[in-house]
Amino acid sequence: MNKQLLHYKDKFKIYTANIILLIAIMSADDAFEKVIGRFGKYQSWVMFLIYIGRLPTDFQLTNVVFILPSVEYECTDDQVLNTTNYCPCTNPRYDTSNVVESVTTTWNLICNKTQLASFAQSTLQMGILAGSLIYGYLSDRYGRKVTTLTALITNVLFIIISGIVPELWMFLVCRFLIGTAVGGTMLCSYILMVELSGTSFRPYLTGLTEMAYVTASIIQPVIAYYVREWRYLQLVTSVPWLFVVLYYWLLPESPRWLLTMGKKEEAINVLTKIAKWNNRPTENIGAIIEKIEENSLNEDKQKHGSYLDLFKTTRLRIYTIVMALVWFCCGHTFFGINQYIGRLQGNFYFNVMLSGIFLLPGVVLNILSCLYLQRKVGVIASFLIAAISLTVFIFIPSNAYTTSLVFAVFGQMGAYMAFIQIYLYTSEVFPTVVRNSAMGFASMSARVGGFAAPFVVNVGVEWASITVFSTVALIAGFLCFLLPNTKDTVLLNTIQQTEQSERKVKT
Repeated sequence: MNKQLLHYKDKFKIYTANIILLIAIMSADDAFEKVIGRFGKYQSWVMFLIYIGRLPTDFQLTNVVFILPSVEYECTDDQVLNTTNYCPCTNPRYDTSNVVESVTTTWNLICNKTQLASFAQSTLQMGILAGSLIYGYLSDRYGRKVTTLTALITNVLFIIISGIVPELWMFLVCRFLIGTAVGGTMLCSYILMVELSGTSFRPYLTGLTEMAYVTASIIQPVIAYYVREWRYLQLVTSVPWLFVVLYYWLLPESPRWLLTMGKKEEAINVLTKIAKWNNRPTENIGAIIEKIEENSLNEDKQKHGSYLDLFKTTRLRIYTIVMALVWFCCGHTFFGINQYIGRLQGNFYFNVMLSGIFLLPGVVLNILSCLYLQRKVGVIASFLIAAISLTVFIFIPSNAYTTSLVFAVFGQMGAYMAFIQIYLYTSEVFPTVVRNSAMGFASMSARVGGFAAPFVVNVGVEWASITVFSTVALIAGFLCFLLPNTKDTVLLNTIQQTEQSERKVKT
């Protein structure tokens, strides 16, 4: 009799524990965080893999000032012997004090070919645009893991090929293909980390996921200082990682995506594996999955989203259009200033490295902003930093080199902070079923802005270029007032939830 009572008592304890857990889930909390923790050993391992694998990607984002610089030359044609920067010129003698050989000097992209240099700079952005669309859709359709892995491997291969091609058109094709892989890598790896982490850890992800870019920004000038020929620079910043990315089969699939696709057993297996790594209990995972399915997936039978779904409902349509405009402004300002810093007076390599170092406080400020400020407040403040700094830059005397560099770097830091936060903000605004498609569409808009940036930089009138960048940043800040607050809210899964939900805050 006593044994039977103890048996029922134990069963009651287990039942009570399950009920308490399910009640917690039915509140506004993130059920996935209850299973795998906010950010444990397993997520740290995945973050490390992504950090290492993303370095070739981020080298390509930061190397434009080294492989496609604005180059001084003396024209050695008979009629204008030794005239500096004379056009037209068929026999230029290039200044090799900074860069020994670049794409500009290899194919003589000067005079009437200057626009080709701008186009070569913009080709990467065109590729990122295409890659964001393609990989955004593929990731929502076929999963985060396979698309991330594909983007990482193809990126390294295309970089290697670009360093050995003999013709300009071949280089442009490779640059475009590199861009598609860069877009896919940035988009899919970020979404994967967001969906593997708990709601309460999302603010820290904005800084952690950008450490690869910051590292590349600081290391790239050092590498470029010693490797001053662009072909070798491409190879040095890609070949070592060809072996590293082969380990990416170890990446997990997103359990959120698996559940959204109706792959419950696979989701349970992934969650169980992560929970074991993180020393979390695994007994109630099945019950949690059942409750999540009941609360979300049954509301919307759609198994995967598409770009058309972003315009399917009123609220989602407004968010999509506003986010696209904000990303356009962000990409235009950031990539424009990033290229412009390479033209400032002073030591070429020091200027670029300093701009990279200043991204570190930007990352710290971003984390603090995400922890203590509403998303839109943090993004608006970042855009204001960029706009004000660039406006001041216009009025600084041309001989004040240090002051000009400081305000240019502050302008870049503000745009960079906005760029980091807008990734997190967008991933929180849109539901799981179309999250990657939304990120892809928004990122596409940023690439359009990035594509236009080199042409604005190459206008040749400094104040006009900087005025455009500062104005665009200001416009982006005002647009953010139209977006919802998403700080500490649970990631929504379906379009129906997005339309009906007043954002539930995690307490």
